[in-house]
Amino acid sequence: MGHGWEGVVLKLLRGRDFTFTVTGAEQVTPHCRRLHLTDGGMLAATGVHPTMWVRLWFDNAGRPHQRAYTLVDPDPAAGTFSIEFALHDGPASDWARGAAPGDTVHATLQGSAFTLPAPAPRHLFLIGDAASAPALGSLLTALPDTPATIWLETQHPSDRGLPLRTRPDHHDVRHVPREDAGAALATEVRRTLPTLLGDPTDAYLWIACDTTTTRTLATFARKELTLPKPRLHAQGYWRP
Repeated sequence: MGHGWEGVVLKLLRGRDFTFTVTGAEQVTPHCRRLHLTDGGMLAATGVHPTMWVRLWFDNAGRPHQRAYTLVDPDPAAGTFSIEFALHDGPASDWARGAAPGDTVHATLQGSAFTLPAPAPRHLFLIGDAASAPALGSLLTALPDTPATIWLETQHPSDRGLPLRTRPDHHDVRHVPREDAGAALATEVRRTLPTLLGDPTDAYLWIACDTTTTRTLATFARKELTLPKPRLHAQGYWRP
């Protein structure tokens, strides 16, 4: 199966193609499945950075379908990593549910880039959901000694069991049920963040939820909290 017009565009943008092989799987929660994979030589060729993600290709009734996923525990020396799938309806989740050792999936690396804030922030403020939980966890791993306040939007009660790489002495996790298409999360962050923020030049705010909520909160951070551009990263991870 080819990658269609999207694949052509990614090639023009210097996307690099790889083939991953499944080596194992585990059910993290009823709505999250983790697959372990070999990287087809990718990590040795590209290196690793926090929140690193790839585009995986799936068959959708004979048409190519791609979705982006964050690497979990990438190991360049071993050429391995894992990917966590937030399960719902669709070809990507259908593939993840049935994937078994030996199965392969095509991937394209293009568009993933991230640099840790410098100087290191006094405090991290992270806003995400099940889709961005792996990226959120990679940030906590990259900055293990930086205190963090985390707002995690949950669609299912089991989302509270997602592995975020948190430490009780360093990280404050606030679960917010998804209501009103993300409006409840935006309201809660707007209510609580200003009293916690302190000096905006000495903090770092990372937002990765659905595109509408991400845009709303990024605008709030820039205009009302006056966060400097280097102290704010906002990226919509999915469309409602």
